Amino acid sequence: MTGGHEVLRVLADRVSRGSRPGQRQDGYRVALAIEGGGMRGTISAGMALALHESGVAHAFDGVYGASAGAITGAWLLSGTPEHLTGWAEPGYAKAMIRPSNLLRGRPMVDVRNLVEHLYCEVARMDFGAVLANPVEYHPLATDVHTGRSTDLRPYLTGPVELRLALRASAALPFLAGPPVELAGRFYYDAGLAESIPYRTALAQGASHVLVLRSRPAAPGTAARRRARPSYGARLIAATVLRGYPAELHRSYLTRAHRLLHDDAVLARHDQSAPPVSRLPIGGQAQADPAVLSLRPGPGTPRIGRLTRDGESLKAALEAGRAAVDRLLRPLGLLTAG
Repeated sequence: MTGGHEVLRVLADRVSRGSRPGQRQDGYRVALAIEGGGMRGTISAGMALALHESGVAHAFDGVYGASAGAITGAWLLSGTPEHLTGWAEPGYAKAMIRPSNLLRGRPMVDVRNLVEHLYCEVARMDFGAVLANPVEYHPLATDVHTGRSTDLRPYLTGPVELRLALRASAALPFLAGPPVELAGRFYYDAGLAESIPYRTALAQGASHVLVLRSRPAAPGTAARRRARPSYGARLIAATVLRGYPAELHRSYLTRAHRLLHDDAVLARHDQSAPPVSRLPIGGQAQADPAVLSLRPGPGTPRIGRLTRDGESLKAALEAGRAAVDRLLRPLGLLTAG
């Protein structure tokens, strides 16, 4: 990643010009894609928070989020993005991750309690502000009947539907209970079909995508092992997902391979040179899309999907912030407002 990457050039240009969503003049569509991963999403939440603090968030036209990344995206557009620091609060993790629930026959990852209680009564999210934000919000989830990644934006008709979308995007099989119903269809966690939500952004016409990654780069041997379905994944497919269509099983069991493929595709995008020209045709910039990934640095603590330790989560949030600092400081964007 260098300061000469096309994604950074366009972001810097928009910030310097004071460009705002709905008033663009460059013909581009710039998207922010936020990876989740349970509490590992604390890292990408720190990145999103730093984009807000540096004044870059308004340079995007759409925010795409998968699972925990969908929750981060909603906070970023909520009017109180400073509440993204909640990812590092032990109370946040304890509100969602409840091991004792297994003894009561309830989901261990209690996304319903997080969204319907914590975000409604304690750390209140302004759901109306998310829906009204001129930066489009695109939470993703996996349709249980097709096994495909689905953009839930068309169903966000009000705060109730938005909360359902947040829950659907993070509805992990077994850990988070049954799929969530929204607009007559049922959805599981976005990560079953698209854990790094850049492909939907590109399919919907994004010319530039900044991808906030919650996973550090894996060594080659570790990546090859990761491409095989784990024993736990095979067990869940054979039990929890037993009655669902084969398409959902296929998506679930191939997600590790898909992640490895996405890593390779994104690595090539990171190294690609800026296009020679981008000529607006019919009001839209025409060129190959530019995609840049931002990963946590080598000193980032190891965070698991179910990590609840406050010190580790705080360090993870700051590591995400530091990654954005390294990305934007050469561009002189850190003092932009």
